Amino acid sequence: MTAANLTLALALILLFTAKEMFGRGSALFALTLIVLEPTGLAHGALVTTDMAMSCFLLATVYCFYRYVKLPTAPRLILTAFAAGLALASKHSGILIFPILIVLALTELLGRKEHPPKPTTRRQQSFRLVCALIVISFISVAVLWASYGFRLHPRPGLDAQARVVNYASRLHHPIQAQMIADFGRWHLLPEAYLYGLADVGFTGDFSHTYLLGRVYPHGVRYYFPIAFVIKSSLALVLLLLLMPLALFWHLTEHRRELLFLTIPALIYLAVAMASGMNIGVRHILPIFPFLFVLAGWAAARLIEHRRSWAYIVGMVLVFDVVSSLRAFPVYIAYANELWGGPANTYRYLSDSNADWAQQLKAVKKYLDSHGVKNCWFAYFGEVAADPSYYGIPCRPLTTIASVWLQPSIEVPTHIDGPVLISAGVLSGYEFGPDSLNPYDQFQRIHPAAVIEDGVFVFDGHFDIPLASALNHVTQSQLLTKQNRLDQALSEAQLAVALAPDSIQTQSGLGYLLLKLKRPDEALEHLQKALTLAETVHPEFRDEWIIPGLKGALGQ
Repeated sequence: MTAANLTLALALILLFTAKEMFGRGSALFALTLIVLEPTGLAHGALVTTDMAMSCFLLATVYCFYRYVKLPTAPRLILTAFAAGLALASKHSGILIFPILIVLALTELLGRKEHPPKPTTRRQQSFRLVCALIVISFISVAVLWASYGFRLHPRPGLDAQARVVNYASRLHHPIQAQMIADFGRWHLLPEAYLYGLADVGFTGDFSHTYLLGRVYPHGVRYYFPIAFVIKSSLALVLLLLLMPLALFWHLTEHRRELLFLTIPALIYLAVAMASGMNIGVRHILPIFPFLFVLAGWAAARLIEHRRSWAYIVGMVLVFDVVSSLRAFPVYIAYANELWGGPANTYRYLSDSNADWAQQLKAVKKYLDSHGVKNCWFAYFGEVAADPSYYGIPCRPLTTIASVWLQPSIEVPTHIDGPVLISAGVLSGYEFGPDSLNPYDQFQRIHPAAVIEDGVFVFDGHFDIPLASALNHVTQSQLLTKQNRLDQALSEAQLAVALAPDSIQTQSGLGYLLLKLKRPDEALEHLQKALTLAETVHPEFRDEWIIPGLKGALGQ
């Protein structure tokens, strides 16, 4: 309920922003767009940080806009508190500082006298600098308050050391130095800095799935393409018409247009440079600014020529139809140019298509078909356990099962129904073709598709790599329990099933080293190194090859 309240708050703030900046007509169009936008509807009721950031970023910019129009203490304090909530809602909230600085600079560069209290450029500069300082101090205080004014996350956890360690592994030296220094000087809560470093570190090694291809790294143009695929055609079309509206109304509302475009452009630019391409939701905070801009464009076009009202009206009617057609499965939405939600998985993965939203529908499908025995490779099992919903399927190997290391059994041969969710099927988790244990299913027509994200396959299937990777996981579990003989049997079975897998060869090699059998260990580690350097080496995390070389004494 709280998450939904944030969505309602965002809609109200958007309405006030558009009305104050451009008038009632623009506000009505902007409100219509946000109410119908499938991406916003998909994430509006979820307990995540995306909608909170979207709400408080727009609130901060709107409050700052009101402050620069009429500088008063209450407006300044309200801006500062909104900035603090943005800062506390998500780590990307730190972008509020460069956004406000750039907006302040545009105020100075585009300065005009505003009677009855004209000011000099020096006075205006001093006022804006002081305002930014006040906003910084109060917003950081709000951030500290959200962490209960605790420096350390909990007793016994050396978060500062972890912050410095994580920061040292970031690819961006300035970012790494700033995070490390903030940790040493205790300027921000250690838990916050640890999360900030972790986000940057994860982004450096995140896979990307885009337009049917798996990339081992971030793709610069990911978010623009994801936006065009996932946004409603109404929003896209009205944004494309903006240059025409600007041409006819170039001298109007310059300040307002800058206050909307600058935050969106800065946020988008940082997202494109981050390397973490796991969903259009990561740029959800730019959507409210675009709604207001699109609403302004619609209103200005109609104001210029009444005949535009018919075109804008048809666009909005189409938007209503598109949104209703996608209801209630908005996570997998793609607009009609890309074939609609049924084809999203062909172009995008992760939270764009498959984010633990289909389990109730899966249960309903299995019950209606009388299925009691099945297999399930589920992308969202970290967030939701299928068994909780009464789904009788036995789990198959996924990246989540490798991370969480549950004790499961995955045979080399299975009989359907086999359910595979879009995130697993795409190869986004493991990598392309031979690296993906479920690569064969990409070439098989499914018997059914559940809520555009879970594919059902019937038949008999050989899945040696999936089984082998699970045996590696079981070997690691047994090693932790100091049951080394059983761990060795699991590791040897994994190699027998998938001899051309770096995970199986390295797993056995490292275990043999632990068992003081160096000659046998080196043989398997050398095999793993050869595989790492020859079979899709671009998908090997940068520490794998150095780690293997270190174990081999190279």
